[in-house]
Amino acid sequence: MTQQSLTEWLSDLASSAPAPGGGAAAAMNVALGASLVEMVTNLTIGKSAYAEHQEHAESILAQASAVRALAIALIGADAEAFTALMATYKLPKETEEQKAVRRAEIQNATAAAAEVPLQIARAGAEVIDLAAQLPGRSNPNVLSDVAVAASAAAAAVESAAINVEINLSSIKDKDVAGELSARLAQYESAIARGRALVAEVRAELTK
Repeated sequence: MTQQSLTEWLSDLASSAPAPGGGAAAAMNVALGASLVEMVTNLTIGKSAYAEHQEHAESILAQASAVRALAIALIGADAEAFTALMATYKLPKETEEQKAVRRAEIQNATAAAAEVPLQIARAGAEVIDLAAQLPGRSNPNVLSDVAVAASAAAAAVESAAINVEINLSSIKDKDVAGELSARLAQYESAIARGRALVAEVRAELTK
């Protein structure tokens, strides 16, 4: 993604190629949300009217910038994990030994493929938590962008959850599946927080 223009990446997403796909799109939503959080802080920092919030805005800016960098990396990581999983299905299966090796490789690759959207969900949850710290402590002229950031991040978490679940359905080790499910549930709770923040901002904007 870092070597492509947005137009090129979207063309790849729209093509018949299996990757990038929904997981990469979820990571892109995280990056968009983080970027909007950064924008709000950048429009707060250095403004005399919001001087009392400068230190807070600088802290949020640094955290959002780190999340954006992570999200960009996860766009590529998701495609790589999916490609690696697909490769395991092409492993030989002529002998019983080969079949056993193939089954094990598929399971390992499936768990790895679920790990990436879990990281995307976690990053999306972080964007929501960062956005929630801005109303009342940032430039109110871009309050709507705080809500858009939260909306994009909530969509990212939900989208990532879908991609985790499709992999969970193929994992036969109950302990592995249970651990991944528990982590997903933790991050999914951010969806409600993000949508609540959107509702609060919209109510404020339409007073």
